[in-house]
Amino acid sequence: MTFKLRNAEPVVFSHDYHLAKYNNNCRICHNTLFNLKNRKRYTMLEMEKGKSCGACHTGIKAFSVADDAECVRCHKGKPRPVVFKMKGATDAVFKHELHVPKLGGKCRTCHSNKNIVGARKVTMAQMEKGKSCGACHDSKKAFTVSGNCGKCHQGMAPPKTVAFKIKGVADAAFSHDFHLGMYKCADCHTKLFAYRAGAKHNTMADMEKGKSCGACHNGKDAFASTGDCGKCHPGLKPAKLTWKTSLGEAFFDHGFHLGMFKCADCHTKIFKYKKGASSATMAQMEAGASCGTCHNGKDAFSVKDDCVKCHNM
Repeated sequence: MTFKLRNAEPVVFSHDYHLAKYNNNCRICHNTLFNLKNRKRYTMLEMEKGKSCGACHTGIKAFSVADDAECVRCHKGKPRPVVFKMKGATDAVFKHELHVPKLGGKCRTCHSNKNIVGARKVTMAQMEKGKSCGACHDSKKAFTVSGNCGKCHQGMAPPKTVAFKIKGVADAAFSHDFHLGMYKCADCHTKLFAYRAGAKHNTMADMEKGKSCGACHNGKDAFASTGDCGKCHPGLKPAKLTWKTSLGEAFFDHGFHLGMFKCADCHTKIFKYKKGASSATMAQMEAGASCGTCHNGKDAFSVKDDCVKCHNM
């Protein structure tokens, strides 16, 4: 019987050899170990615990499935490279021919470790915590999985500029080229960002609290995310805002105010980066909210009078 394997030569089980050993007694294996109706495939880990071939191949009745030196008794030929298809990135390739000699032919280093072969479809963040390749690639046994992307993802092109589409304002652009001149991939991935564009969205208020870009753009390590808007939003031209009120339309001219103030003077201490998010009544403004923070009769004309300056009456 031949068992096909994805990344190695097939394993061949000889009925003739085993039946001769056990006086043609099929029931020693069927259906005690192998159910002919339910043809379940077992991993090496399961065999080491007594499943399938491991019921007899314990080192007592027959050679052990847990003996590295005996692997070649069942696995003929050389294992092939394992290719992992990645969405949004080049394929990652695991090379048996590189790892097996380094491990001295001890296949079980990986194949009996549930954190490695038992971990399917793991993320880079999980690898950083010791799953899959991260069990060895931890910067101690081997180069770390956090960064060093091109060592596993062959032919990986330089990361592109990432554009974030934002409603009501110019797109924000993140230049990998610029940042990689100062930092390594591991400085941001996956502590701040998953290896996938748009995996998590953060507001400007979140950034002010140290999330996302705000982890570095705090006014100390790099310019603050509060203000300097044009550095991330190229072509930003804040519009003139209008509000329909019972006294006619009220308007706010960004161009006029930016001649005297910076974005950070108002955003997000007074106003969120979203039109209508911080609506306030005239009574609230008179008490110092919204426009009334500055328009108090001292810093600027008071909201209590000069109505026509803001309302087209």
